[in-house]
Amino acid sequence: MEAHRKHGKTIKPRGGKFHRNEVAILGAPCAIIELLSASLAKELEPVLTCAYVDASHDTLPNKSPFTAQLEKQAATTSIDLLGKDNDLRIRKLLNEADIALVNGNHFQAEHQVVLVNSKKKESLSRKLDGLTNVLMIILDEGMEEPFDFLNPFLSNTPIYRIAEVNLISQEIQKKFGQNSTELKGLVLTGGKSSRMGKDKGSIDYHGKAQREHAADILQAIVGNSYLSVRDESTTFESQYELIADSFLDLGPFGGILSAFRRFPDCAWLVVATDIPGLSSELVTELVKRRNPSKVATCFYNPETKFPEPLITIWEPRAYHVMLEFLANGMSCPRKVLINSNVEMIDEPRYYEDLINVNTPEELKAFTIK
Repeated sequence: MEAHRKHGKTIKPRGGKFHRNEVAILGAPCAIIELLSASLAKELEPVLTCAYVDASHDTLPNKSPFTAQLEKQAATTSIDLLGKDNDLRIRKLLNEADIALVNGNHFQAEHQVVLVNSKKKESLSRKLDGLTNVLMIILDEGMEEPFDFLNPFLSNTPIYRIAEVNLISQEIQKKFGQNSTELKGLVLTGGKSSRMGKDKGSIDYHGKAQREHAADILQAIVGNSYLSVRDESTTFESQYELIADSFLDLGPFGGILSAFRRFPDCAWLVVATDIPGLSSELVTELVKRRNPSKVATCFYNPETKFPEPLITIWEPRAYHVMLEFLANGMSCPRKVLINSNVEMIDEPRYYEDLINVNTPEELKAFTIK
């Protein structure tokens, strides 16, 4: 007999307790860890926004055992959390950060940076089981080499001195920088095309069905492209894999969420089939201008005077943001962009390429450049 399963199958996003990109710094007194984290946050700021997570060292009663600190240049904002088991709430608070630096003396994280400090030698020796993914070893002032018990972790692991903040930050950028998140392509083909009176994805503007033309462009530029459909019982054939809506009756919003549900750790370059001016040049410009530190990167559409949601790169952090909008009764991708921290491209040379064709009249008036 097949075992009963209470819940539907959902892929959990990667990452640990606090963030999808988290690094525990351990092996030195807390004051040194905090100073190093602050220095790294300033060094990384032009490229990556850092959050700092630490246990509260405040001895006043009724204080939370957690403090999360979001670094923004020289300013630090402390956020007290209600109880030590609120992992989901912590991840929500830190969603806009690119990486979480964690005081590893108190908490474990998916990746580790090991500080070599004589005052913490004994306590570090008791935490070897937690060293599951060591990014680097850092020698504190006065230390010339790692402790012998760290030898099993030294293979291909870089070693720096604590003053080499620039080199340490470069190592972090290699792991968690802008190219660390895979970008997939998604062509939205699940619309009902009620205004057009026929399937907009099947219209031939460029010698083939528009859905195939759009997918070919994405495949050539980002690879791993998919077609978003209402369900898998489609009447057309395609060389591209289908992602059927698992968020039903939500239009493009549901298509994007369904793609995130399938691959929650990827960014999605989403295009609609009602933009016949879509070109390799347009998509290349979008990819070139991508800002992974934002919720999304999109074009400004002069026709609507709003951001254009259906030729947009949606970052992994957008998954949580869109679910929150849905929980508040909103399922419009454009409203998500308007009310979120996005990178918007305003390029007059692409204005005509962003024209939507949704009716027979618009189709008749449209001409390929």
